[in-house]
Amino acid sequence: MVLVAVITKISSQKNNKVRYSVYIDDGSGEAFGFGVDEDTLIRFGLRKGLEINEAAVQEILREDKIQKAHNLSLSYLSYRMRTEHEMISYMKKKEVDEAIIPIVIEKLKANGYLNDLLYAKSYVREKKRLLTKGPLLLKRELNNKGIAETHIEEALREFTADEQLETAVRFIQKKTGQYRKNSQKEVIRKLGMQLQQKGFPLEIIQEALNDMPLQDKNEEREALRIQAEKAHRRYKKYEGAEYNRRMKQYLYGKGFQISDIEQALLDFNHETN
Repeated sequence: MVLVAVITKISSQKNNKVRYSVYIDDGSGEAFGFGVDEDTLIRFGLRKGLEINEAAVQEILREDKIQKAHNLSLSYLSYRMRTEHEMISYMKKKEVDEAIIPIVIEKLKANGYLNDLLYAKSYVREKKRLLTKGPLLLKRELNNKGIAETHIEEALREFTADEQLETAVRFIQKKTGQYRKNSQKEVIRKLGMQLQQKGFPLEIIQEALNDMPLQDKNEEREALRIQAEKAHRRYKKYEGAEYNRRMKQYLYGKGFQISDIEQALLDFNHETN
């Protein structure tokens, strides 16, 4: 780069109307000098006839890098809110100069475009409304997004214990009908595991399950009959005591009472013989 040059022409670029090509003459004729963003052009007051030296050009180019990265980040934010961690990862993926990234991040935060606490609160409010997710799962997801622990804890206050219980109960009510072929004990076990996987605390799960309506005797008896038929298809190659042992073991593992199992096997053997 020349020590001193004069700007001879500034023209907008064909493929990007907010970027400009700056031409200079260092005494050997006009030639392309560098490209800049419109904001950088205005900030430095670049115009035809202005003299610039090497240091000025380097500062202009540095600021232009920052402006380009800032514009890139705004485009990334146009789709939805982002965390600071997501923004840093995105800029690295786009090969933004690592020395520039912290400057852009601070600029975004100062202008209110990046706010991890606001992001976390919005995330919790949206997920608790649209999905069956407990606070432990939401916490893990926010951790994976690089949100600070203090922000996560504050955001999770948006999901009260009463709301968690209401969500868990609603999930149980929705799913109970799918398990009519299972014993009451097995239904409770399955639903409890699912709620645990969805990130609900054990005390919320227990309270929600305690409120679940019990199956009546006819429903339990029908579920036992269905499971006995399934077990019979599996163990019909066995006979006598071995057959009965395997059938009882299977049905007991499905949560049925041993007294009910014995009576069901008597009825089942009577029907099949």
